[in-house]
Order: sequence, then structure tokens, then C-alpha cells
Amino acid sequence: MKYLVLIYHNPQSQQLWEAFTEAQRAEGLELYAALNRELTGSGELIAAEALADPSLVKRVSTAEGRPMATDGPLAEVKEQLAGFYFVECESTERAIAIAGRIPESRFGLVEVRPIMTYNGLDV
Repeated sequence: MKYLVLIYHNPQSQQLWEAFTEAQRAEGLELYAALNRELTGSGELIAAEALADPSLVKRVSTAEGRPMATDGPLAEVKEQLAGFYFVECESTERAIAIAGRIPESRFGLVEVRPIMTYNGLDV
């Protein structure tokens, strides 16, 4: 089954990251690198990406058949999407175990969402 593991940050987690020493930041990034290596080796990783700052977001709507973009961020929220892992694994429990390895899970900023399928197709 496929899962999207969503990673969020908020002002508090961002301040914590900015207060880290270079060594602490390197250690945090190594946690991601190790998880990437493991999931690549097991064949579970489909994609993993960090996202650009929310201020660079473009919201797209269609009017009169033409797309129009407005600048972000889109909403006044405490938490912003910071990145994701797209994985294919045997069970929800395995997806949760993967999510638990993400450093932001210590702050409750990670969620796991199953990918919907219809007649065997991802939708």
C-alpha cells in the first residue's frame, strides 16, 4: 500500500532548528540521509522532498478557462508543510514506524495518509 508521510514545521520548531549548532544540524540531516538510504535499500521509497518556504507558494484558480496564480502563503496557520516521503510498504504499522523516524515526529508534526486507489489505480 502507498502512503504519503507529511512533515510539518511551526514557528517553535523553526526557532529550535535555527538555535542548533552546526554539529546538531548536521546530525539532524544525517537522520534524514540514513532514513533515505534505508528506504531506498528496502525498495519502499518512491520519493522524498523538502519543500520551499511557504512564502513562495502560488495558489492557482481557473477563471474563464484560464489559470490565474496568486502569491502565498495561502492561509494563516500555525503549521506549514515542510516536506514529504512517498512510500510503498506492507502496512499502516510500517508507515507509522517510518514516520516515527522523522525528527519532527518528536513534536507531533508528522502525519501518515494512505493513498486512495480505485479499481487498482492511484487516484
